[in-house]
Amino acid sequence: MGAVNSANTITTVTTVDRVPKQDRSRATRQRLLEAAVACLAEHGWTGSTVAVVAERAGVSRGAAQHHFPTREDLFTAAVEYVAEERSLALRALFPQGAAGDRRAVVAALVDLYTGPLFRAALHLWVAASNEDQLRPRVTELEARVGRETHRIAVDLLAADEPRPGVRETVQGLLDMARGLGLANLLTDDAQRREGVVTQWATLLDDALGRVTDGAA
Repeated sequence: MGAVNSANTITTVTTVDRVPKQDRSRATRQRLLEAAVACLAEHGWTGSTVAVVAERAGVSRGAAQHHFPTREDLFTAAVEYVAEERSLALRALFPQGAAGDRRAVVAALVDLYTGPLFRAALHLWVAASNEDQLRPRVTELEARVGRETHRIAVDLLAADEPRPGVRETVQGLLDMARGLGLANLLTDDAQRREGVVTQWATLLDDALGRVTDGAA
């Protein structure tokens, strides 16, 4: 009986030990991902080394490389992670659908391209254009993130995508939002952006048909 109790005790201690360790590992990974995006946005690809990211995240370089063996692993995972978080946040802005307020949807989509995530992604794209090892990973990541953003836009705009021209209209909106994001990199483009957002909402109502309240 004593041996059984001893074995049970060991099992219990091991289980209790394991859970906090897993939680710490997840927390470390998340800090590294968020630090990597912040570093890319602030310092670009050249200035964003694994050591710099590890220091910003408050972990050792060895711990960083345990989670992400290569620099490419770290930064592609970071941009993907934050893109997923932003997608969730975007949907959370409209939990009951957009209720016909296309201007709010357009403004939210434009916001995706005017923050640190877009700046970080842009640095990653530029680096990928010159780095053969990085290019295929970033190309695949961009395609995946782009498809998800397009799906969200279609849902929130209540766009009937099978209709001729609708897919192109939604993609045109996303391309426009990306362009506004680029313009915002050099100067604060907020005032002009407001007018463009309003005009695009009007164009979408004309192109996609107006949405009745509650539909999305």
